Amino acid sequence: MTIDLPLREAAKKNRRDFERRIGAVEFRLGRHDRGNGRPGGDAVINLAVGLPPFIQARNYMNNPQIRAQVLNRILKTLPESGRLVIVGHSLGSVIAADLVRRLPIGLDVAGMVTIGSPLANGNFDVDKLRETLKEPPTNLAWWVNFWNGHDPVAAHRGVSSVFPWMIDFRIQTKMSPRVHSAVEYLTDETVAQAIGFALFGSRSKELAGIDKGLDIPLDSPERLALLALRYAYLIKMRLDGDIQDRYVGALRQVQATVIDTIRWRNDRESRAMPSAVGRLAFDLSDPHAAVPEPLPSNHIAKDEAVVLFTILAAENVIRPFEISIPKDTRRDAMKDLTAEMGLGSQYGADVFAAAKRAQEALSGGRGVNWIGALGAGAAAIAVATGGLAGLAGAAVITSALAGFGQGGMLGGLLTAGTLVAARGDGIAFGLANSGTTAETLEAVVARLLAAEILRQRQHLDQDRAVWRILVEAEIVVRREHERLDEFSDESAPALKELKRKIEAIERALKYLSDNGLEPTVPNSTPDEAFEVASSRLSGQRRSR
Repeated sequence: MTIDLPLREAAKKNRRDFERRIGAVEFRLGRHDRGNGRPGGDAVINLAVGLPPFIQARNYMNNPQIRAQVLNRILKTLPESGRLVIVGHSLGSVIAADLVRRLPIGLDVAGMVTIGSPLANGNFDVDKLRETLKEPPTNLAWWVNFWNGHDPVAAHRGVSSVFPWMIDFRIQTKMSPRVHSAVEYLTDETVAQAIGFALFGSRSKELAGIDKGLDIPLDSPERLALLALRYAYLIKMRLDGDIQDRYVGALRQVQATVIDTIRWRNDRESRAMPSAVGRLAFDLSDPHAAVPEPLPSNHIAKDEAVVLFTILAAENVIRPFEISIPKDTRRDAMKDLTAEMGLGSQYGADVFAAAKRAQEALSGGRGVNWIGALGAGAAAIAVATGGLAGLAGAAVITSALAGFGQGGMLGGLLTAGTLVAARGDGIAFGLANSGTTAETLEAVVARLLAAEILRQRQHLDQDRAVWRILVEAEIVVRREHERLDEFSDESAPALKELKRKIEAIERALKYLSDNGLEPTVPNSTPDEAFEVASSRLSGQRRSR
């Protein structure tokens, strides 16, 4: 165990660093596009490999001696250390993937570009490439693959279906007999940009500014504010016409209010203003004042981003204004946000997919939308939790709500983030409390469930506290239902509220259990786990 731990930590760090680099490449080049595959495409490739013009490919795949000679010949021409860029076309892309893990330890690959690759076809899985390249090699900075919809060798799909840690881009060329040729691919501007970036780095010719002053690290509310403003800005860039004009006006006021309130709070607490926040200030009273653009946020780890992006997707980032934005627009802006932060656009897509799955699991066909549905009582629960996991403490939340207001953008985000991130015993009892409406409980449970689904989709460790919170809340709600049900009218509003709460928690627990997300022993001894399970079952029997 102790021997494997450093290796696991090193592998995790390598994967995070790779995701940051590949996310930067994706943000620079455009949207990842893996394609859907062409019906019968694999059969065409399989047939072509058997034809005389493709004898080299057939020999490389089927003759270990020839394959070894090819690899050794390439390795002999390479230096023992330094940096290189790999560009592989067609069979060359297969050789490149086969070669990258065999390079000398001192040789780093600044970037690997493959074009017209057949690697998605199972017949090209030489020496179990799919197994040996389950994770990116430590010496590989990034890998992008370009495919052409008219190229039969690519079979209308990229390579990330086999190696999900790399990214694919589709290019458009005219249908011609040379559609598979390297020249057709290399004359595409985006392919040239990728190779140029690997060779020369950033294209920017601007000199980096030097700040001689000492900066102040962002605290939790400030970091969340900048992330939300950046997300709102990316949404704005995808709008047009009247809705964009209204959104721009609303965002202008929200940004000014948030920055001014942070300044007021910092002055009250004798805290300096971080430059990253201060640069966003402008004079709202001047209608012609330019509004500074929020800069891309720094990279954070995938597991740390779960709560942040779950609440961003579910909350209104231009509160108190209300403008209906198409879900596709919000989702695409989220994909842009996660891509530029080095997480990859698929992370952003998974955020919305998880939210949709959670909503479907809890709605029971009612078509309920719990976006922004946190009631006023949610703030009281947030303050009463006594502390948060990785977001902010109760004192910070109380101060923030006093400064930003529960109806403001940042106050709403902090409240929602508190309820999703809180891990103390108070959260379960706060949700079950009679002062908490069923709508609020449903909204919080939806966000908790969405976070767990996102962790599963991203292959992250599950948060066992979610199961414990739901089970404990269910026990309390069922006991309260039993107490009132004994003497109250069947149509009593309080009983209806309790039934809604029980139903939401039951559906969430059922989803977790049905999808392999139920912990066998949730951080407890077997006796404690048995006691919790027994309490839950007895509560179910009494309320029914």
